[in-house]
Amino acid sequence: MKIGEAARRVGAEVHVLRHWNDEGVVVPDRAPSGHREYTEEHVRRLRVVQACRGVGMSLAEIRLVLHRGEAGRAGAIERRLRRIRAQRARLADAERFLEHVIDCTHDLLTRCEDCTGYALGAPEPVEEPGPGAVDGGDGR
Repeated sequence: MKIGEAARRVGAEVHVLRHWNDEGVVVPDRAPSGHREYTEEHVRRLRVVQACRGVGMSLAEIRLVLHRGEAGRAGAIERRLRRIRAQRARLADAERFLEHVIDCTHDLLTRCEDCTGYALGAPEPVEEPGPGAVDGGDGR
């Protein structure tokens, strides 16, 4: 199938599939005319790429994950799992804080030990590495 059909099937823009091709993530075959030819296997790979992007993986990480034998694959997955677990812990703390705030009887949150305790212990916002970062982040 042509790139437009593959893009439609996975709900992506054609330029995204071209970019993933250029980055070596999903590289379709080429017809004699030079056009990209996607198979059902490519569509499955595209869906896996979308799932990986959905959990915050960079294209460099995804290239490692797609192929079981790739060097560094386990490390990339473990790093992503650590980030997800840390994010889950931060979200759980934030949820407990907000649940407390709903019922907090203090007129100002700064007068409540529980509220200020959360604020003092809250981690600094964590930003994902930008383009060209050492961990392979590509910002896209």
